[in-house]
Amino acid sequence: MGIEPGPVQIVEVSKDNHSFTLNTEALAQILLAPEVREKHVVVLSVAGAFRKGKSFLLDFMIRYMHRKGDENWLGQDEEELTGFSWRGGSEPETTGIQLWSEVFSVQKSDGTEVAVVLMDTQGAFDDQSTVKDCATIFALSTMTSSVQIYNISQNIQEDDLQQLQLFTEYGRLAMDEIFQKPFQSLMFLVRDWSFPYEYSYGFKGGKEFLDKRLQVKEAQHEELQTVREHIHSCFTNLSCFLLPHPGLKVATHPAFKGQLRDVAPDFKEQLEVLIPKLLHPKYLAEKEINGNKVTCRGLLEFFKAYIKIYQGEDLPQPKTMLMATAEANNLAAVAAAKDQYNKNMDKICGGDLPYMDPKSLEEKHHFFYGEAIHTFASTKKMGGQEFCDRYQHQLEQELEETWTSFSKQNEAKNLFSAFRTPAVLFVVICLLYILSGVLFFVGLTTFALVCDCSLGVAMMAMLAWAFIRYTGRYQSMGGAIDQAAGVALEQATVVLNNYRGADVSKQKKSR
Repeated sequence: MGIEPGPVQIVEVSKDNHSFTLNTEALAQILLAPEVREKHVVVLSVAGAFRKGKSFLLDFMIRYMHRKGDENWLGQDEEELTGFSWRGGSEPETTGIQLWSEVFSVQKSDGTEVAVVLMDTQGAFDDQSTVKDCATIFALSTMTSSVQIYNISQNIQEDDLQQLQLFTEYGRLAMDEIFQKPFQSLMFLVRDWSFPYEYSYGFKGGKEFLDKRLQVKEAQHEELQTVREHIHSCFTNLSCFLLPHPGLKVATHPAFKGQLRDVAPDFKEQLEVLIPKLLHPKYLAEKEINGNKVTCRGLLEFFKAYIKIYQGEDLPQPKTMLMATAEANNLAAVAAAKDQYNKNMDKICGGDLPYMDPKSLEEKHHFFYGEAIHTFASTKKMGGQEFCDRYQHQLEQELEETWTSFSKQNEAKNLFSAFRTPAVLFVVICLLYILSGVLFFVGLTTFALVCDCSLGVAMMAMLAWAFIRYTGRYQSMGGAIDQAAGVALEQATVVLNNYRGADVSKQKKSR
């Protein structure tokens, strides 16, 4: 991939003015790597309050991905845990959003390969983050992930649910347009669960606990009822996992480096249940927006569209979020259609392939152009017909520009085209030499001298052309020589065609 394995900062938060910046170059380097760019992407994100072990958990996920298929993937007792930066203490370690630079390719049971991306977020509600900072990070994480793990300490409180209100409002608007749930999987991961005698550790106890927390009751305030109703209606899958405390050494020892010998047995036991349930091939869920599976390349477009709307002073309105999704949805469709056209054209006239007849190439262009437009038109998109038509027009323009590039690339492979100028000049020199000799022989010395002078000019032009091609200097002069040679060839072609036409007409008359 060209990147050393490690965390890569893709969204940075300025502590001075609380603005957000997307590191597009770093994100593109990860998502546009040739081996993953066209694969459907699974984005697993962990978000929640600071200093609650998000990075610690993600590092176990990285270990699992490196050792998938190994029954003892948790490792040895003395083995240190590496990956995302984490440490004990009371200060937040992660700022903004980070991706693990390795995109893991996993083959599913149906034979298809998906790309798995692991995302870590800034700890919310630290002493340097505003409410907008926290909501923005949480929003970007939720809207770009296929599985959002909501990391919560000890219990699901009312303010934990309130964090989801922005999405539930967005979800309600989105469902009015696309008639399906806009978000995929939301998992409440309750850390340091202290009441296993009420609700057991793991998914079973978690489901019972979550059902109780999300229950709508008449005595609740209307706003609390609405949040609960919308959470159910916005997410395709809701789950909860109750995880025990990892042990006092993990929480309190400053020298702890992730060795399993210091981790509580209950915690390790539950990790062996949780991590495979998230990352085993049969459980992987590709990122979908508007019913379309998103590729790594498409995910880049969604990041770029979403970051724009979160750069203002206030949190965006749900309608703005919906428009950003529609924009990214259309841009991803444009990119997919354009990439399809590029691949098809590259197969017939790519870099190392020989020169192709221009007429045949143009026919192929029209065919692949139509296929690309059909691919775009048949992709489910958001925003309405008029909105989508703008992006189809953009696609048409980009395809025409790409066609021009392929056409020039093909023309450059034509040996005659490459040596057209020296060939024309050589023919001119030969003709002038012969003509000069004939004129001198018949006594037309003056005309012979004119031919000799023209011959000298043509030879100087050929030497100048060779010098310009070799050195790369005086490009304008080289262009003028090429243009003059082109005009000469064109005029000669016209004369020859006229002569052939006249000859054919004479033959017809004689018959």
